[in-house]
Amino acid sequence: AFPAVMASPAFWAATKATLTAVFEGLAIAFVLGTVIGVGIGRIRLVDRLTSLYISGLFAMPLTAILPLFSLWFGYTADARLAVVVFACFFSVVTNVSDGARAVPIEFIEVSRSFRGSPFSRLFDVILPASVPYILAGLRLAAGRALIGAVVAEFVAGTGGRSSGLAYEILQSGFQLDIPRMFAALILIAVAGILMFVLMAALSNAGAEPDSFMAEYGARQ
Repeated sequence: AFPAVMASPAFWAATKATLTAVFEGLAIAFVLGTVIGVGIGRIRLVDRLTSLYISGLFAMPLTAILPLFSLWFGYTADARLAVVVFACFFSVVTNVSDGARAVPIEFIEVSRSFRGSPFSRLFDVILPASVPYILAGLRLAAGRALIGAVVAEFVAGTGGRSSGLAYEILQSGFQLDIPRMFAALILIAVAGILMFVLMAALSNAGAEPDSFMAEYGARQ
């Protein structure tokens, strides 16, 4: 029975639906979180206006806000994607803001002394120096993305083409189809392991702050 489940096109379609939501939501949260995180880390007014809301929403359990997403987006794949973005966003923005704050003022002053534009400071100094923090945020967000997708499918999941692995688990439980349930659980676990390995490799490939600062200082 287990090989038959793994050979089922519907089962792999559900796997694709879940993983697509994970990576799409992670990409959206990464871009938005990086932009907003840099703003929070470098602009004091933005930090004061948003820090309370960021902290409060970051601490909010996913299951508490899922009904709101269901009301906004309905029981559709859009609700799942929105939940994944919400789950990932705050991990990225908090780490990126910490990285933007950690850039030594000396490097900012060197850039200004060479009449560097704000864009050159952003792309030549702030973002490269924040790479370890950015990768740390991405690593945390990747795990939350998978959790968010599965939880969203359990609570606000949809049938048909947009069904995912959690929907397969629910349906298998109703039908007492144990092999199909275990196959979905195994694939979720394998996806989590692969994402952990990928993000760990990216984190190890990131430059250390000290090495970047030494390189930047020597270049100047």
